[in-house]
Amino acid sequence: MKFVSLIIANLFRKKLRTALTFLSILIAFVLFGYLVAIREAFSAGVSFAGADRLFVRNKVSLIESMPISYKDRIQRIAGVRTVAHASWFGGYYKEAKNMFAQIPVDPKDYLDVYPEIVLSEKDKQAWMNTRTGAILGRKSAEKYGFKVGDRIPITPTIWEKPNHDMSAWVFDIVGIFDGATRATDTTALLFRYDFFDETRAFRKGQIGWYIVRVANPDQAEHIASAIDREFANSSTETKAEPEKAFMQGFAKQVGDIGKIMIAILSAVFFTILLVAGNTMAQAVRERREELGVLKALGFTNLQVLVLVLVESCLLAGVAGFIGLSLAKFFVSLGDPTHGALPLFYFPNVDVAVGASIVIGLGILAGIGPAIQAMRLNVADALRRM
Repeated sequence: MKFVSLIIANLFRKKLRTALTFLSILIAFVLFGYLVAIREAFSAGVSFAGADRLFVRNKVSLIESMPISYKDRIQRIAGVRTVAHASWFGGYYKEAKNMFAQIPVDPKDYLDVYPEIVLSEKDKQAWMNTRTGAILGRKSAEKYGFKVGDRIPITPTIWEKPNHDMSAWVFDIVGIFDGATRATDTTALLFRYDFFDETRAFRKGQIGWYIVRVANPDQAEHIASAIDREFANSSTETKAEPEKAFMQGFAKQVGDIGKIMIAILSAVFFTILLVAGNTMAQAVRERREELGVLKALGFTNLQVLVLVLVESCLLAGVAGFIGLSLAKFFVSLGDPTHGALPLFYFPNVDVAVGASIVIGLGILAGIGPAIQAMRLNVADALRRM
């Protein structure tokens, strides 16, 4: 601690250079936070996908439907705890740009399969008792200003009513649901399948996909195979897989966001490493005489190495941790698309990863100049004075 003033004085010897390096590192870590949040948005639900849930769809394609009669047959398979179904509605509120998920479900089964959906008992009962009732995620409710008791008109893009009627479907908001964790999607509108099936003009008795909650997650793969065998060689064969595998495959349809993010960040941090390393190398070159004096006064090679390395880590550490803090704060204000992304947050595990990168950056940027300073010959350094 007694050398802190010396380290700080060395950092501020060239104020402009230090400030520019500081800002470069800070901005890099703000970018890191935003890219992580974007990755979470595009892989929405992957990290929170239940190990005890299977996703069952039509073997041909997700857009092909399945009979609702499959539910009872799936329920009878050993190891299955609960079976829920869902379908894609695909409408919008007022304008085509106001699109968010609207999904017809069976309330009781769906809430059992997804315990991370937090809804009061009163709202659950209201949903069960209201034919046109729907529950809305907190994020969408806040975005559009909806509250319990409001009626939402959703203009369909697929599901017309009889006689080619494409007028809006009107739902009564009977509850606003929250998520058990920040990774829970709270943008969807969930409404009753029985109302949906009675009102639509075609594909009655069909659903989009099944979500199967199993009693033992270790048996998930075995149960998935049993479900596919149950419907093998039928008119509608199935493809059952763990929910996480399905989510990962769905997310990769728009590209491998994880690899894209790694490529961008690798380029950014490599550049910042060069900038910070050059800053430290130049600082050491400018202080050769002073470092020679320190050694002449009795500083050991190890002490000189530590002084330079601590200087590098201090610069990277302060800038990096401020950058991470700013990223956490700005991301918490909401996504820049104003609700188009279902999830937008900076996970704590990635904050820890960022902190590790900060430390690594400081060490890598300073280790070369520090070794150079350690090996500096006193006579050669003083000869320059």
